[in-house]
Amino acid sequence: MRKHNLAFIDIETTGLDFINHEIIEIGCVITTSKLKLIEKFELKIKPEHIESADPVSLKITHYNEEDWSSAYTLKDAIKILIEKVKDCIMVGQNVSFDSGFLEYVFSKNGFKNSMHYHKLDTISIAWAKLHNDPDLDHFSLREMCKRFDIENKKPHSALSDAYATYELYKKLMKL
Repeated sequence: MRKHNLAFIDIETTGLDFINHEIIEIGCVITTSKLKLIEKFELKIKPEHIESADPVSLKITHYNEEDWSSAYTLKDAIKILIEKVKDCIMVGQNVSFDSGFLEYVFSKNGFKNSMHYHKLDTISIAWAKLHNDPDLDHFSLREMCKRFDIENKKPHSALSDAYATYELYKKLMKL
């Protein structure tokens, strides 16, 4: 695994159900296995079925039609993502949520996942290293950022959350 780059990925969606809701934003920070920053990017994706979105999710993700006016189509965004993260190990805060949405989109649209099959979850890593700490009740990105003094400039924005996850991972690896 040491020879693979890492892709810290965060997605924002129109809800929690990957079958009925859509990805509207992908943020990614690509690093070497030694955590040297290679690239960071964000892809806004124009929703096709905004009418089925959960209003709470849209509020949390700061969705407004104007900011998404020049967004990519889902297929174009996924093509860009697949090319940029080829052979990377995906890292995420609650990685199963993000990877579940991505795997569904890949499958539904006939794309092959170009990432390495291993995934790393910062919640699992934090739990393994900190579960005995009586002062820690939650392992959310917000709480982990607070604990480790990590600034997340725009929470629930894909690139900001991906970058905060990258910073969190670096802190956890030093424990």
